[in-house]
Formats: sequence, C-alpha cells, structure tokens
Amino acid sequence: MRGAGRATFAAFLLLIAGTLNIIYGIGALDSANIFTNDTRYIFTNLNTMGWVLIVLGVIQLTGGFSLLSGNTYGRVIGIVGASLGAIGALFSIGGSNPWWSLAIFALCIYIISGIAQLGADERDLAR
Repeated sequence: MRGAGRATFAAFLLLIAGTLNIIYGIGALDSANIFTNDTRYIFTNLNTMGWVLIVLGVIQLTGGFSLLSGNTYGRVIGIVGASLGAIGALFSIGGSNPWWSLAIFALCIYIISGIAQLGADERDLAR
C-alpha cells in the first residue's frame, strides 16, 4: 500500500500528540503553574481549556490507534484530530511559547498529509 510507512509514522505522532494534550488538559484542570503566568488564552477559564484539551487528546488517541490497525475510521478520525490540533495550536500562538505552537501546527499538518497520501499501489490499480 502506497504511503503505509508515512501513515504509520503519522499514527505514532498522533498518539504522542494525544498523550501530550491529555497531560496538558489535566494540568489545566489542576490550575498548574505552567498555565497561570501572565499568559492570555482564548478560553478564560482554565477548566474549559482543560476539558477541551482532554477531549481533543482522546480523539487523537482514538484516531492513532485505529489508524495503526488499518481502519478507514482511523483515517477520518486521524485527519479530524490533527486538524483540531492544528487549530488549537494556532489559537495558542499568542502564549508564552509561540515557537512551540508553530512546531505543533507544523506537526499536525505533517500528520494530515501523511494520512491523506495513504492509498492503493498503482500496480494494483492497473490490474
């Protein structure tokens, strides 16, 4: 299958991003010091931000595990999870670490392109 290696790598990146989002979400629910500096957020309430990050992380983990098993559901949920992660990274560019947010945005775009390029071999289509 064309692009299977890149899609597998994208699935592992999706699992890593989902795990980090869940950790950040738990930190936001706990009002950790990394979120309570003089930083402004789109969501003014850290509890809301925490739950949004946890739900996003669960979506990304679901997409990553399903993509590793080779399901079409994994492709769809993986693209949705990476797209939501990219939008969330763009929302947090104004924070204290704008380069980290841009790196997460680029990672999500790479995940989307890796999943989108997954397809059948040209040799199989010619038969």
